Amino acid sequence: MNSLISVDAAAEPALELRSRDRRPWDPRLYQIATLAGLLTYGVWWLDLEVQLPIAVAILTTALAAQLVCDCLVARRRFEPRSALISGLSLCLLLRTGSLDAAMLAAIVAIASKFTLRVRGKHVFNPTNFALVAMMLGTGSVWVSPGQWGSGAVFAFLLASAGGLVVNRAARADVTCAFLGCYATLLIGRSLWLGEPLAIPLHRLENGALVLFSFFMISDPKTTPDSRVGRLLFAALVALGAYVVPFWLFRTNGLLWSLAVCSLAVPLIDLLLPSPRYQWRKEPSMKLTTTLAAASLTVALTAPSALAFCGFYVAKADTKLFNQASQVVLVRNENKTVITMANDFKGDPKEFAIVVPVPAVLEKGQIRIGDRALIEHLDAYSSPRLVEYFDEDPCSPRLMFESKMMQRAAPSSADAMAERARGLGVTIEARYTVGEYDILILSAKESAGLETWLRDSGYRLPTGASTVLGSYLKQGMKFFVARVNLLEQARLGFTYLRPLQMAFESPKFMLPIRLGTLNADGQQELFVYALTRKGRVETTNYRTVRLPTGMDLPVFVKGEFPQFYRAMFAEQVKREAMRAVFLEYAWDMSWCDPCAADPLSSEELRKLGVFWLPEAAPRAPGDRLRRQPGGPVDVFMTRLHVRYDAAHFPEDLVFQETADRSSFQGRYVLRHPWKGEATCEAGEHYRRALRVRAQQEAGNLAALTGWPIEEIRRKAGTLPDGAPDSRQWWQRLFGE
Repeated sequence: MNSLISVDAAAEPALELRSRDRRPWDPRLYQIATLAGLLTYGVWWLDLEVQLPIAVAILTTALAAQLVCDCLVARRRFEPRSALISGLSLCLLLRTGSLDAAMLAAIVAIASKFTLRVRGKHVFNPTNFALVAMMLGTGSVWVSPGQWGSGAVFAFLLASAGGLVVNRAARADVTCAFLGCYATLLIGRSLWLGEPLAIPLHRLENGALVLFSFFMISDPKTTPDSRVGRLLFAALVALGAYVVPFWLFRTNGLLWSLAVCSLAVPLIDLLLPSPRYQWRKEPSMKLTTTLAAASLTVALTAPSALAFCGFYVAKADTKLFNQASQVVLVRNENKTVITMANDFKGDPKEFAIVVPVPAVLEKGQIRIGDRALIEHLDAYSSPRLVEYFDEDPCSPRLMFESKMMQRAAPSSADAMAERARGLGVTIEARYTVGEYDILILSAKESAGLETWLRDSGYRLPTGASTVLGSYLKQGMKFFVARVNLLEQARLGFTYLRPLQMAFESPKFMLPIRLGTLNADGQQELFVYALTRKGRVETTNYRTVRLPTGMDLPVFVKGEFPQFYRAMFAEQVKREAMRAVFLEYAWDMSWCDPCAADPLSSEELRKLGVFWLPEAAPRAPGDRLRRQPGGPVDVFMTRLHVRYDAAHFPEDLVFQETADRSSFQGRYVLRHPWKGEATCEAGEHYRRALRVRAQQEAGNLAALTGWPIEEIRRKAGTLPDGAPDSRQWWQRLFGE
């Protein structure tokens, strides 16, 4: 028996200790293998955007820090297994664009095991502590919980692999207890709110949750020693993971909860003593080295994205889609400005919207937006088509460059209020803003609110009462607006202008559930997020980058709208309609290429970007001069989602990341050289054109699902009908 086991070992059954000693493998080896497999799955199938330098830096720094601490602090033989587990876990969870931050996170994780100890036992799970410390201490690290998706099949496979790990580590009890408590809290909340069970099930079918449950909270070196203590610990972590997102409205509740609850483990061990878990002493260095090499291989072979420059041809704006709504989200700290532009078509007297809002809005917090600004934002950020024109391959400069390129590819107000009070509805405020009559409502129950809305002429879809009730129980108010026809006639507008509202709330979300009730099929939503720090992503659904940078046949120039609609539909199908797509992410100060100029500071302030300084007043007669480029303190994210109630059961929840890397949906046309090109390089060029044409056709088929034969027919054997100058035997043998 290991000497570190306390003299109270009799408190544990002897049979358990004997069976533990007979385990043939150190459970850490299973954990390393499983984490390496998950990293492979995430990189190649889920596109977790694990950057090569970041992954290599994390793994090598973790191993180096473990070596230093083992030799200089603990004065023992180098033990790489624990460092590999921490390094792989950080590769899976940590996101940053800073190499220094990645290396620091690895050092913090390893150092915490040697420094933050109570009675010889380290307090925090190393990966959890590093993530929390880096998120608190720096602005360059974030975790993307939604990127693992919510596929039930993947969750089951991950749980099975994790079950092997925790059973080998004798900590299955804490995992099962945590999942049971957490699921009970989620399901109980939805039952209390009157939400469909699809919402808690969606939250439970999450790879990040299973990864946390089987590979982090089950760490045998940081969980309580006794079984009763572990069950208590699991319940505390589940409660904290519930409180953080639903009471404090912060993301990554699992991580924050585990970090806080870990502080209670020494007290639990003191009150409920039991023998301490020990890893097996026998090292399996050959297998460990193999697993480490495999992990580094995965990191080294992670795919990377390429950027292209070119001449702007066409853009895929929101007009390509029916039933498309546009929302501009301006967010900084807890302050939010939302501008909503609906695609309502019909008689204005039929228009009305009901939007849940977190607080009662004053009249000054509501204004009419400018549709032209949203159209400008749409044009600036739209996926676009660019084209290049090949130069003479016989020119000396091109002969060298071609080799390099080959490597890359209405009742009265009083009566209305009285009727509302009788139904338990309170009209908190009433305004007329522009051509809209606006009410801010609260209510005691959803049935009364639904009755009042119907009696007041608002046509609500079937099932609205249940959804309204869930928002009421969360303390939400309701922003209700419809068109004042007299004001619209007086103002002279023939279309509905966007509505804009500003408020403060820790909730960074967009309610979409009400919109799915009366939807005629699937809907399109475009979200333009303007923030200070970096890219915005969803935390409860996968945020997926659209395929970009592909070379396409030249004929697509005349069919770009059809191409883009088909391409987007194909990507939605591949993600089983359970993902939000990133179409654009760029610093507003520039673009490459520009489909439209970046918005000016004045335009952005009108959209609600409140942190920009006000423009200096112009002297009378001075003309407004637009400065080149845009503000450097605004980052633009464009998200596109196709949704319905079945695939998007809960509202969209967002987080701002520190990622300021540029991305845009961009598709490339390359026009071939049409001159003689009689040199030897010209012959090589013509051969390369045939290969390129096949690749372009394959790219288009893969993106859209269009039949490859039809694409080849439209493209021709060579782009633009370039002549085939091959000899007959070259055509015969395909040279």
